[in-house]
Amino acid sequence: MSETAAVLELRNLRKLFPAGRSGIWARTSEFVHALDGVDLRLEKGEILALAGESGCGKSTLALTLMGLEKPTQGTIWFEGEDVTRQSRAGRQRLCRQIQMVFQDPYESLNPLMTIGEIVAEPLDVHRLAQNREERRGRVEKALEEAGLKPAHIFMNRLPHELSGGQRQRVVIAAALVLEPEVLLADEPVSMLDVSIRAEILNLLAELRERRGISVLLITHDLATSAYLADRVAVMYLGRIVELGETQAVLESPAHPYTQALLSVIPVPNPRKRRERIILQGQPPNPVHVPAGCRFHPRCPKVMERCRVEDPVLAAVGAGSHQAACWLVSGGGSDE
Repeated sequence: MSETAAVLELRNLRKLFPAGRSGIWARTSEFVHALDGVDLRLEKGEILALAGESGCGKSTLALTLMGLEKPTQGTIWFEGEDVTRQSRAGRQRLCRQIQMVFQDPYESLNPLMTIGEIVAEPLDVHRLAQNREERRGRVEKALEEAGLKPAHIFMNRLPHELSGGQRQRVVIAAALVLEPEVLLADEPVSMLDVSIRAEILNLLAELRERRGISVLLITHDLATSAYLADRVAVMYLGRIVELGETQAVLESPAHPYTQALLSVIPVPNPRKRRERIILQGQPPNPVHVPAGCRFHPRCPKVMERCRVEDPVLAAVGAGSHQAACWLVSGGGSDE
């Protein structure tokens, strides 16, 4: 049993994909390091933002939690139980407790199914409704919890009859109908108009307050994290490089990568504008992860130690704020 009270905990989670050709006759000794030693906790009723550039491993982490990818190494704990290598039946039970809200509501919904059928489908797959009345009641409850009121108006509509925001609410309702403990929200507002993004984010916040549900918010946008999340974990090339309470991370970023991400966010008050940091080059090839700190080829504060020694998360000050950087853990400066 886990000694923590976290609803979800990852310990040294790694996911490698074979590089190059695939198939039974393919031979390769190279691997893409999609996740490379991730340690992360999600507390009961917490909204935790996982932020970083495209390709850093955020979505792979979500797919691994959903059981759609098997971890190469490490463990996944859910409510104190190691669920990494559960049986098929065990994974199916876990899937009821961890539900995913996908990025694109236009691709997530079957255009030939009614809204009622879409939301009821998870109940049918898991055989959770005893009769038609219970099935309809749970669907209507999920729709109303997702902000589609009154529910009966939407039951027989098709996806193309709804706006983008309404479609994303249907996606959320289809996750809520199973009454999960955790929502994995993968860029839930990136495909929506700016005018309705706040509505969906507010809905996630309301669900946390009303149901005590935990949310792992996957995003490339730290501004979204500031609006919604209790804590922020910043990921770079398959690893967490900074972690802490949202206010601490966003107001006093310790890792040069986090500092660069924040420097390009527009702010309404010019006096609070950070000096813009433009990172040089592209993220390294995840097949050939650099020696030492994986960020050092792009880091404007790189030191010789960074090229040869890989830092681990270390405390920033006296709080829970942590960063994996030699500038934080006493590396000094030599450049």
